[in-house]
Amino acid sequence: MAKAKKAAKKAAPKKAAKKAVKKAAPKKAAKKAAPKKAAKKKSARKPNAAFMAPLAPSAALAEVIGGKSLPRTEIIKQIWNYIKKNKLQDTKNKRMINADAKLKTLFGGKSQISMFDLAKIVSKNVK
Repeated sequence: MAKAKKAAKKAAPKKAAKKAVKKAAPKKAAKKAAPKKAAKKKSARKPNAAFMAPLAPSAALAEVIGGKSLPRTEIIKQIWNYIKKNKLQDTKNKRMINADAKLKTLFGGKSQISMFDLAKIVSKNVK
């Protein structure tokens, strides 16, 4: 019987030690994280050469933005500057542009157009 008691005493500490090891294992796994890779540096965005090419405005467009050749992006900016300076944007529906005498010839006789039609009009009036 003495041997059985000694064996029972020895088995009890081993079980407790195993339980402690099992509980400690998840904590160690949680601490380990996959190493983060260094973020790639984005290269500077290059503008499309087609947008930067200077375009000659037609006579109707030259009355609004001036006679010198400008890139398409600058032409749109100049038109919007003219619209805002003369308060030609519709007050109720901001998407609509009201035409004055200069813009009416540019818009093909229409008294009001949508801002989304502006790029189409610019395309027709540049060379």
